[in-house]
Amino acid sequence: MKLIILGTRGVPNNHGGFEQFAEYFSLYMVDKGHDVSVFNSHTHPYQLEEWNGVKIIHKKDPENNIGTAGQFIYDLNCVMHCRKEHYDIILQLGYTSSSVWSKLMPKTSLVITNMDGLEWKRSKYQKPVRKFLKYAEGLAIFNSDFLISDSIGIQQYIRDAYKKESTYIAYGADVFEQPSETVLEQYKVKAGQYNMLIARLEPENNIEVILDGVSAAKTKDLFLVIGKHDVNKFGAYLKEKYKDQKHIKFIGGVYNLNHLNNLRYYSKLYFHGHSVGGTNPSLLEAMASGALIVANDNVFNKSILKGNALYFNNSTDVEHIIDNDSVYKKYKELYKSHNIDEINTNFNWNYINSQYETFLMSKLYGNDF
Repeated sequence: MKLIILGTRGVPNNHGGFEQFAEYFSLYMVDKGHDVSVFNSHTHPYQLEEWNGVKIIHKKDPENNIGTAGQFIYDLNCVMHCRKEHYDIILQLGYTSSSVWSKLMPKTSLVITNMDGLEWKRSKYQKPVRKFLKYAEGLAIFNSDFLISDSIGIQQYIRDAYKKESTYIAYGADVFEQPSETVLEQYKVKAGQYNMLIARLEPENNIEVILDGVSAAKTKDLFLVIGKHDVNKFGAYLKEKYKDQKHIKFIGGVYNLNHLNNLRYYSKLYFHGHSVGGTNPSLLEAMASGALIVANDNVFNKSILKGNALYFNNSTDVEHIIDNDSVYKKYKELYKSHNIDEINTNFNWNYINSQYETFLMSKLYGNDF
């Protein structure tokens, strides 16, 4: 097939979850003999027109100059390119700034959209923005030929809210197999003697709930908060609120995957507070790293973790889990084993990529392709 991937800042990954997927999937599809292109922002560090067999199409992206509005212009430039050259399938990752251009999509291509999470529920956005995002969600759902949900929760939401069906295909991860305690020295922590979280510092990620529990607990293990804390008011608020809690350390963003995997691997408890969205990549990475996960009790997390994690609803739950000395010894190896089995069976990249390929081929050529 002739495939183009729209909706990311480009490959190789230099940004986030969808970029990571686009990198892995594009390489997989090229290896299978398909003609694959990926749109890259003109500001992407990789400036060549081909990457390991993947065609790179650079498009003007003024986000750095004019802010969020630039994303809409970048996506418009990508859509207009699709009108000039025929592609069998346009794989649209997310909809936030691209679905407004749905009517401009070429009718000769199949438009398949991964619906991402419930962006309009994110409290970081003001009400007018959230209203727009809800509108954009509907545009993507009704103007795509087929839909993909990376979470059972998202699939059910689309069914309930829009009476539309989507195909569930999760995100992927690689099992972490080469831990090294030397990485811990850079963060001044010791194996099994610290707890942590990795997240954008936003209210819907339950960071304040987690840190309230950390503060109230009698056990004062070092707690690492990994995520940019200087980019929004909520991050500044959290740093100020917990400034007297000397065991809570805000260390900023960490983007070295090997470092993150080692920190997760050697942690005592790994907290995952995300409550909005589909299959969160950092959750699968925590599973693949063998961390003992304490997750917010919601359908998105439970559909992935099932019974292989501890769950919290409030700060009191967090406090009790931290103060329970037997938790680590009782659950660490058991849950680690089960979660790694899940990654190897249901969330490994080769399996996820093959599911995508099978789905795209079936929609393009019929179920008997």
